[in-house]
Parts: sequence; structure tokens; C-alpha cells
Amino acid sequence: MHPVTGSRASAPAMGRAPRLSADRVRTPPRMPAARPPIRSRADAETVALLHRAARVLIEEVPRLTDRIVALMKEREPAYRSAAVDAHEVWREVHDSLSHNVRSLVHPKETRESARSCAWRIGTDRAAQGFPLDALLHAYRIGCTVVWEQLLETASREDPLGAPSLVHVAADVWNFVDEHCTLVATAYQEVERQLSWHRENRYRIIVAALLDGTARVSDFPEAEQVLGLPEQGRYAVVALEDADAACRTPHSVEVGDGLRTVWHTAEGTAHAIVLLGKGDGDGGGDGDGDGDRDTGVERLVRGLEVPPGARAGVSPAVTGLAAINTARRLADTALRTRPAAGSAALLEERYPEALVVSSPDLGTALAERMLGPVLALESADRETLLTTLAAWLEAGGSARRAGGLLFCHRNTVLNRLRRYEQLTGRSLDHPREVMELSLALSAHRLLTP
Repeated sequence: MHPVTGSRASAPAMGRAPRLSADRVRTPPRMPAARPPIRSRADAETVALLHRAARVLIEEVPRLTDRIVALMKEREPAYRSAAVDAHEVWREVHDSLSHNVRSLVHPKETRESARSCAWRIGTDRAAQGFPLDALLHAYRIGCTVVWEQLLETASREDPLGAPSLVHVAADVWNFVDEHCTLVATAYQEVERQLSWHRENRYRIIVAALLDGTARVSDFPEAEQVLGLPEQGRYAVVALEDADAACRTPHSVEVGDGLRTVWHTAEGTAHAIVLLGKGDGDGGGDGDGDGDRDTGVERLVRGLEVPPGARAGVSPAVTGLAAINTARRLADTALRTRPAAGSAALLEERYPEALVVSSPDLGTALAERMLGPVLALESADRETLLTTLAAWLEAGGSARRAGGLLFCHRNTVLNRLRRYEQLTGRSLDHPREVMELSLALSAHRLLTP
């Protein structure tokens, strides 16, 4: 007494990822067992009249199908959509009517086939994405037409006995309720499976972009599923100790409306951020301060790092093919150990990034430039290291370094001379100053 259909449209699949289309589920849900039948309160004469009227309707199923389909299109907008196959709708309504009307005459013999028909309709429509409320509305339209036709037929057969059909009304509408429940349950089961498959495909695609296993042929699906254009400008954020909101990949807004896709694995969340075009866009060639500010600096300014967490942000890259490179650069920025609750922009931390990218060389450099200092007693060692760091931060000015350390410039100069005596290095040589700067970064970043 009901039904519907829509045209099937399969979605493209992601490379080597599981092929998941919207009209297919891997394991069709199993129809639940039938409830025990409810004993009818109608007497034998009323049941016999119902059977006679139902037998007449069996011969009129094609005409009733035409009527029901016309009412469905009139009363339910979803059936007027160009995506709905009219021939398939008619066939399905016809099959449903045939099963359900026969079940009024032979309930025991036909009950399971009628239930299976309702279950199949629910699963098929869910797979096609047809609205559940429209489907149930159509089912009720069909049931109402059949009930009205039963009353009309019974009135012709037995004008005096027809009013007694009120005693079987509860039986008929219990049948309707059971089948509506079957349709809804089947629909919801398939919808749940498809939702899981969509989320899984989403995760697979994001992971493939980040780890570099995505191929060029995968990019159209990535663009469709993630809403990220193949030739867009992107940055990647690496977030350590991500909060719960980032543990399930999903699209969120970061900063000034930047579209962001999150993915979490092994305790670190990564975000692919579509930068778009902003103020100072110089054409997207990646050169100069103007280009850098087309989104990356805006992203850093708007990124709210959770308390206790740290973030690294890559430079801008162009195209989905460069996402893996951006992810590795973001991880490198994160390894430069920004302060808790803050983000490190790689373009502002290249020396630190060089050190953490080659920890063995960084450790060797720290030993070469700082070895004798590191061998001092703790208090003495920390005094010299702090003074060297302050002097470098002050641009080589003993006076400004003294201001940072709250001591006289001569004190700073004495400590610098002691460093030169201990190590044999000269702070007048630019190369050795550069090596000292890297060595201090290595000591800070690589010391457990």
C-alpha cells in the first residue's frame, strides 16, 4: 500500500581506499522477526466481508496504483522531483499493493512476503537518499486509499453489513503501523551504515592527503568529499594534545572563516586549512611578505590553541598534491617547542627547524660550541647560557643584554670573555656567532 523510488547516482571512489557509493551498503541490515499477531475482535461475518472486498481489490491493483501514484505526486513534493524515476515508482507501488492486499485475505501465508517488501523499500530509499518523511507520507497515502476502497467495495457487496468493518479497522491500522515501522527501521539502519562509511571514507581521504599516499586521480574525489579545491592555497596546522573537538575529523571554522579539515592520529591532530585569497595577495607565487600574509599569518593570529597544547603551522603551499609537504613542515614547526598555548609559524623559526630536523648534527654542534660550558656546575652553567642567549637576543649589545639580565654591561662582557676562554671561540667572528646561536637552540630543543 505504498511506495517510491529515486534514480541511483554512485559517487566516485578514492584511489585504493574502500569504494563506498551512496547507494550501497556492505552488509544489508537484517529484518527483525515479526511481532506475535494481535487477535482480532471482529466476528466471522465481518472477516468474511473483508475478505470478499479484498479479493475485488486484488483485481483492481493496477487502477489503484495509478490513483495512489497520482496522489503521491500531488501531495508530496519529493515525488515531483526530476530525479525520481516515475516507472520505478509505479512498479514499486504496484508490488507493495499486491503484497499488502493479498495479506488481508491470506495473512498467515503472505505476512512475511509483505513485510519483506516493506523492508526492501526502506533499505532502497535510504541508500538513494530519499527523504524518510516523504516515504512514510506516501505509505500512509496508499494505506488510506486502500482502506477507503475496501469500505466502498464492501458497501456495494453488503450495504447492511458494511458498517461492521469498523470492527476490523484496528486490525488494518495495526498492519499499517507494523509496516511503517519496518520501513522506518530499515531506512535508519541503512542510513546509520552509510553515515559510518561516509565518515570512514572522509578519514581515509584526509589521511591520504596528509601522509602523501593520495594520487592525482584521487584529487577529484577529495575535492568532492572535503570541499577543498585541487589547486587551492593551503597551510597545515599540527596540534599536539588536541582537545576532544579535534579528535573526530570534521570541518570547522578557524580564525577569520578559514575552512579547516581536521584529522587525528597517534595523539597529534592535523588541520588542512584552505587559505583562500586575502589582503596582500600577490598572485599566489609564495614569495615575499605580501604573499605570506594571504592567510598563514591570519591563520596564526586567529588560531586558538587549547591551554597546555602546542601548535606548528606550515608555510602556504599550492594544491592538494603539496599537502603532505605542508604537513611535514608543520610537524617540524611543532618540534621547535613553542610555548604552551601558542603556535609556531615555521617561517619565523627556520634556525630551530634546522636543528630539530637533524638532531644528531644539532647535538654535535652543541657539544662543539658549548661543551666546556655544559661541564660547569649547574648554577655557573646556567648563568653563562642565559647571558649568551640574552646577548644574542640583544643583537650583540652588552648594554641591552645587561638590561635584559638586570646587571651592568661590564658583567655581561666579563661573562662573554669567560665563554671565549673556556671554548676557544671568538664572538667577534660572525660564523662562530651563527654557530653559537644554533648550538644554544640545539641545547634547548634537544636536551631531555
